[in-house]
Amino acid sequence: MARFWVIAAVIAAAFMIYSLVDCAMTDRARVRGPRKGLWFLIILLPVIGGVLWFLVGRGRGPARPAARSVAPDDDPAFLRRLAHDADQEERIRRLEQELADLDADGPPPGERLPEPDKDTDGGDKPDRRDA
Repeated sequence: MARFWVIAAVIAAAFMIYSLVDCAMTDRARVRGPRKGLWFLIILLPVIGGVLWFLVGRGRGPARPAARSVAPDDDPAFLRRLAHDADQEERIRRLEQELADLDADGPPPGERLPEPDKDTDGGDKPDRRDA
């Protein structure tokens, strides 16, 4: 019979500790009835405090509908972003093509830089050493 009471006391203590931890981790907005501090004191009542916490004090939380998952091809925001990305890609491609055309054309004939004169003084340069 003593073994039964020891096992019951261990189970009651474990339940009380679990209830205290659950109360501590529960968001303040989900607590029903008295404030959390008072719930800690209520939970310290063996077994009945934990039962009261789970039946009365612990709220079920806001009844929000589960977020509906939408496939990417059904999501209008995703499709808009794809269209925007495609427009940007097209604009980038056009700009790159314009730059390539400008590079291929070179400067217009009137704007070409004059070629430097090869040697205007007869070939001898003052800094050149003769061999």
